[in-house]
Amino acid sequence: MVLARVVGTVVSTRKEPKIEGIKFLLLEKINPETVKGTGDYVVAMDGVGANPGEIVFYVAGSSSRMTAVTEGKPSDATITAIVDAIAINDVYVYHEEIG
Repeated sequence: MVLARVVGTVVSTRKEPKIEGIKFLLLEKINPETVKGTGDYVVAMDGVGANPGEIVFYVAGSSSRMTAVTEGKPSDATITAIVDAIAINDVYVYHEEIG
């Protein structure tokens, strides 16, 4: 799994019928120590209802086709979780702000 921040959306009006109705999000990988973006981007299918600004886990390759949303679909990256907190050596470097 890879940590990333949702930085945008990707819209495609013409696509393979098997991926109709799936939300695509633009992710920027993050450095877990600083929670800052690395400048490395990926487009991922959203398997969990993530929103811009949230930190997420995503999986790539064949693992990306193992979710309820992407099973049997052509996918190379899928968001599988929204991160609540990141702690390194028992020190929180990130904690999601709730509402």
